[in-house]
Amino acid sequence: MKSIFFSAITIAGKSIGAGLATIGCAGAGAGIGIVFGALVLGISRNPLQEPKLFQLTLLGFALCEAMGLLAIMMAFLILYS
Repeated sequence: MKSIFFSAITIAGKSIGAGLATIGCAGAGAGIGIVFGALVLGISRNPLQEPKLFQLTLLGFALCEAMGLLAIMMAFLILYS
């Protein structure tokens, strides 16, 4: 039989862990901003390379977004397991 103290500590630990796991979402948001900022600078410097730059930007966006989604997934796994 688990004590009330053990249950409270477990819930507190899961909440803190899930909160810390969501910090990755802030990093993903900053990464997406950097990627699109670099796209604007690249197009302003060399407009002829726009299609190639846009392809690379979409790849960078997808990778940053995947890291954010993995951070949220880890937070839910910590919280509900």
